[in-house]
Amino acid sequence: MILNRLTSQNDQEEWLRIRKSYLTGTDAGAVCGMNPYKSAMQVYLDKTGPDIEVTDNEAMRLGRDLEDYVAGRFAEATGKKVRKSNAMYVSDSHPFMMANVDRLVVGERAGLECKTASPYTADRWKDGRVPEWYYLQCQHYMKVLEMDGWYLAVLIFGKGFQYTYLERDEEMLNDLVSIEKNFWENYIQAKVLPPPDGSKNADELIQKYFHRREGAVTSMTGMDEQITRRNELAGLIKKMQAEQKTIEQELKMYLGNAEAQTGISDRYRVTWTEYETRRVDADRLKKEQPEIYKDYTKVQKTSRLNIQAA
Repeated sequence: MILNRLTSQNDQEEWLRIRKSYLTGTDAGAVCGMNPYKSAMQVYLDKTGPDIEVTDNEAMRLGRDLEDYVAGRFAEATGKKVRKSNAMYVSDSHPFMMANVDRLVVGERAGLECKTASPYTADRWKDGRVPEWYYLQCQHYMKVLEMDGWYLAVLIFGKGFQYTYLERDEEMLNDLVSIEKNFWENYIQAKVLPPPDGSKNADELIQKYFHRREGAVTSMTGMDEQITRRNELAGLIKKMQAEQKTIEQELKMYLGNAEAQTGISDRYRVTWTEYETRRVDADRLKKEQPEIYKDYTKVQKTSRLNIQAA
């Protein structure tokens, strides 16, 4: 396999511009519908939009700043040597696939992906588990660079450090390449927006990019089946939520009758604890301190979908 070295990552805008022309490892999970933070719709808009959006936040900065630390911890824990690879690689056999990797492992046909994680997400890494979207990211890299495996190291803040070795999965890769190829050809190149997937990210994008003219009416012929199913699901969800609440109330009564905070069954540990929450009394603030209320009020536009029988 011949790898095409494109550019270093020193010029961030150039780096982002090049990434718009390929599917990257971080796109793989979203395209497969496995990334809770990014939807296929987001990938489409990122690739087809005219703008190069430079985004950054504290979590992203921590990830960058601690990449060297995580790589060092991995080398310390394993005795393996790793080297940086400030390059973009493109698959010759699947030229829509691109990889920009954290490290390559010296003496092995493998690479290293360095991650940092919040302690609130520690359960996702419990017992050596790997979040699905990171697993797909590493498999994507293996395909582009034709590697035999990939190491994934993570620093969980306040919890510890761990790493795992992911073997190349040919069956998985065949499916992944097929899904990415379909997405690239039938959505990106065809300029067709992928369907929504019910994610919060897709909801936010629809709110942002699709605008309505007040008072305008359009025909929705052919949508009755979707609307009917939506109403059925809404009723089912309401019924299930009521059942869930009833069970929770029964558990509280059981603990209350036993005058216990904690209950233990054959399979579960249940606790019923009190805690305090503090919220601003907006009505009182508006009444007694209207100027302060006005200064600290943030106006956000949103929308509501109402469905009524015709």
